[in-house]
Amino acid sequence: MRQRIIAGNWKMNKTIPEAIELAKGVVEATKGTAAEVVVCPTFVCLAAVNEVVKGTHVALGAQDVHWEKSGAFTGKVSSDMLLSAGVKYVIIGHSEQRTYFHETNETVNKKVKAALAAGLLPIICVGETLAEREAGRTNAVVEDHVVGAYAGLSVADAMKTVIAYEPVWAIGTGKVATPDQAQDVHAFIRGGLLQRLYGADVAAALRVQYGGSMKADNAKELLAKADIDGGLIGGASLKASDFAGIVNA
Repeated sequence: MRQRIIAGNWKMNKTIPEAIELAKGVVEATKGTAAEVVVCPTFVCLAAVNEVVKGTHVALGAQDVHWEKSGAFTGKVSSDMLLSAGVKYVIIGHSEQRTYFHETNETVNKKVKAALAAGLLPIICVGETLAEREAGRTNAVVEDHVVGAYAGLSVADAMKTVIAYEPVWAIGTGKVATPDQAQDVHAFIRGGLLQRLYGADVAAALRVQYGGSMKADNAKELLAKADIDGGLIGGASLKASDFAGIVNA
């Protein structure tokens, strides 16, 4: 059985004191869960949040990483820096990075390889826009993202990753893919892509999350689907009680 993983992407929200308070709330509200719980604050809050979650059932994640170890890359953060702050997971290729900051399959792949080499566990985001879905290109876009992200990765490295399917049209919009729509894409990722790239054993074991306006009131139905192994949660992760409602689902 694949362990469920629920990760909260706090995006550009919460000051350091607010992040500490939220992290404390998440730790308390999700005690006893069988799911793996991850919180992903901004870079400036990582060290402070680590002090809260260290030694608990909650893991620390970062929202991005650079592919170089060091150098003249103003404003960027390396894998080693994240490790030194207590980070375990890192989100790579989020649709907002692709949309606003020129993320490409090539840069996603470079970041994934750098994160894995340092010992971080990537959460790799893939997904289509509304225009791409309406044009019938969902599977083509998702395949392009997955194949690009995993180019040159060994079976052992692939097994250390998580995929987050996030239909761009459902992120922060209040819209959500129906459970059947989400399951169809998750099944395509698992059976159509991962099995082709790495074989049946890896496809059966690698976790695929859903990201796109998952909330406490729709989480149970989404998570009941055979190939949906958790959630990458945006807005609903900014209140401990809302986030716990998803974890507990």
